[in-house]
Amino acid sequence: MSSTPAQHYFETQVELSQEPLLLAARLAGSGAHTDHVVYEHAGDWSYAGGALVEITVDRTGARMRRGDEPEVHLPWDGRPLRQVQGLLDSVTVAGWRAYGWAAFELSYAKDGDLGHLGDERLLHLVIPRAEVRFTEGHARLRAADQETLSGLVGLLTGPAAEVSRPPRPMEVRGVGRQGYQDAVKFAVEEIEQRELHKVILSRVVDVPGDTDLISTYTVGRRANNPARSFLLDLGGLEAAGFSPEIVVQVSADGRVVSQPLAGTRALTADLLANERLRADLLASSKEVYEHAISVKTGVDELTDVCEPGSVEVPEFMAVRERGSVQHLASRVSGRLATGCRAWDAFGAVFPAVTASGVPKEAAYHSIRRHEEEPRGLYSGAVLTVDQDGSMDAALVLRSVYRQNGRTWLRAGAGIVEQSIPEREFEETCEKLDSVARHLVPAENPDAWELSIGSSGSPRHP
Repeated sequence: MSSTPAQHYFETQVELSQEPLLLAARLAGSGAHTDHVVYEHAGDWSYAGGALVEITVDRTGARMRRGDEPEVHLPWDGRPLRQVQGLLDSVTVAGWRAYGWAAFELSYAKDGDLGHLGDERLLHLVIPRAEVRFTEGHARLRAADQETLSGLVGLLTGPAAEVSRPPRPMEVRGVGRQGYQDAVKFAVEEIEQRELHKVILSRVVDVPGDTDLISTYTVGRRANNPARSFLLDLGGLEAAGFSPEIVVQVSADGRVVSQPLAGTRALTADLLANERLRADLLASSKEVYEHAISVKTGVDELTDVCEPGSVEVPEFMAVRERGSVQHLASRVSGRLATGCRAWDAFGAVFPAVTASGVPKEAAYHSIRRHEEEPRGLYSGAVLTVDQDGSMDAALVLRSVYRQNGRTWLRAGAGIVEQSIPEREFEETCEKLDSVARHLVPAENPDAWELSIGSSGSPRHP
């Protein structure tokens, strides 16, 4: 794998005359690259189009495709993340950054368990043929050839238009109520029997008609204040999302951060109501307990891969506003131990405890018991990984998904012993509203139905 000659990007830089959000959306909608990823981190956007190198993982192992070269296949050995790290180490593209996604079900495979997997893809990364990074009023453009680079310049310097079609909010409270509340009731019984302490159960709401995901991303990003945002069409899976938290962030010097958010109240247009809801959130023994056990798990997970004594909680139980809700938020940090790398940190914390449960293995059993379909990208990660060893992985929540002609939303709530089924259902609605209020129908408005269609609901024994 190491015999491939080094490859370099052609590069240039342009000043920005429009905001990065619109330009990134224009690149995604241009049709220049069937596969593409837009990723926002702290107000900086990146666009990745096409693939110089593609790495995927499924139950058979890890694969790498690189141009016309023979495919590299590493058969299943029970350690897929180490295989991914090894494949990336062999990449000879100077200064590469990989973009992609990891499915929730990778959580089973990363520890060697294939018993609950089908043939679905678990991870998909690309090192792009074309890349644009927007920051501080300019864009850095990189491409595998001069023609592609010139095309990027043309797209960025031409006129852009705002989304002209308004969103059509979708009602999410009229479907799946009884099924979800029954699932919560059964989960509480499991917790009372000490099978586990906490589990996040989710529900699916199908979106009827045809949705313009790129316009939805643009409109939804203006209305949300996420920790990260993303727009992707990669390997047949499409999504637009406004992530409230990270799974993990690893800097080039080995600093690791996770960001558990757990405990939720609505965020409204009424400032006084928000203050009352915030006070109720901070005073709720149920929400504080749910948050505290998530933070404890986060500390334990990072301790496994960090230098002794380096793990700390520099922020505990702050309140963060994320779109249509406000959360209790903490930050856990540490320094990677000698011999550990970004993928070790990712493996230690994935999936995020705030989207799975405590303990995780018992939570997985409960999730499979009460949810009707695999999660896929929901509660997985969209991530970037750099040649210098850094990684940024956003937790996939508050998103709209499309695959095989189906479009859907999905949201969950953290179930603990004190949970009330009616309140947990309402919490899923509050979270769904972060996206459901901003869905933009495709150009043919007649295809858009205001009534919601059938929905997958959690099942119960």
